Amino acid sequence: MSVSIALHLLSVILWVGGMIFAHMMLRPAAVRVLEPPLRLALWVQVFKNFFLWVWIAIITLLATGYWMVFGVFDGFGNVGLHIHIMHGLGIVMILIFMHVFFVPYRKLRHAVIVENFQEGGAKLAQIRQLVGINILIGLAISIIASAGRYI
Repeated sequence: MSVSIALHLLSVILWVGGMIFAHMMLRPAAVRVLEPPLRLALWVQVFKNFFLWVWIAIITLLATGYWMVFGVFDGFGNVGLHIHIMHGLGIVMILIFMHVFFVPYRKLRHAVIVENFQEGGAKLAQIRQLVGINILIGLAISIIASAGRYI
């Protein structure tokens, strides 16, 4: 179980930490130094690289989480409320990510290719809002997962 917990935690750190870095450090720096066309092209490349790692994190989170719930605890009936909350919020995060990946990110990539920078900016703003929501959910999950049984 220690390997599953470690992989689970590393996946959370990668996903949530990556979102925080992109949203709170990279974005403000890119706004200060890059013109919108270059900024949009940068984000397409950043997302291309980051989203591959998010997919890996999601697969790892689901595999390790379900293995622990069903392989160690013999099902959801034997885990605490904090695990149910973590699971539910994690599914919400995955659904938000999938929406970002399949809708606004796809449209952002297309907008950059056809040089429709206004549309690209609108899609980037939409992604930023959804990532902000996922950051808050991810931080809440982290608190619930680590301290939930004590609350």
